Amino acid sequence: MIRTALRWVLAVFYFAAGVIHILLPQPFLTIMPPGVPFPEAVVLWTGVAEILGAIGLVQPFSKPLRQAAGWGLAAYALCVWPANINHMLIDMARGDGGLGMGYHIPRMFAQPVIIWLALWVGECLPLRRRAA
Repeated sequence: MIRTALRWVLAVFYFAAGVIHILLPQPFLTIMPPGVPFPEAVVLWTGVAEILGAIGLVQPFSKPLRQAAGWGLAAYALCVWPANINHMLIDMARGDGGLGMGYHIPRMFAQPVIIWLALWVGECLPLRRRAA
């Protein structure tokens, strides 16, 4: 039951993030690490990937599709980590300190949790049951 609830929470988060990537790409373009080719296309397609991953995660018909969505969203979270690090470096270099360490440090630690969560709610990781 907890896994199902967290699956929906993560799916809503990713779906909303995907829509924002598509409709409001500018904030994501400003934190893109230098050297990423075709940044506008990258932001657009990451938004599409988030939306499709969210839908795949909560669809009730296919466990393999749910697992593929879990693996895909975990890989996505790993791949965008450099943009999060770049955002922290850009922000901290600002005169006013930007959003501050109170925002960026928890965000850095949250990324591995999000990766694990995508794998767990996508049923990609084995569920360990306690012996009775």
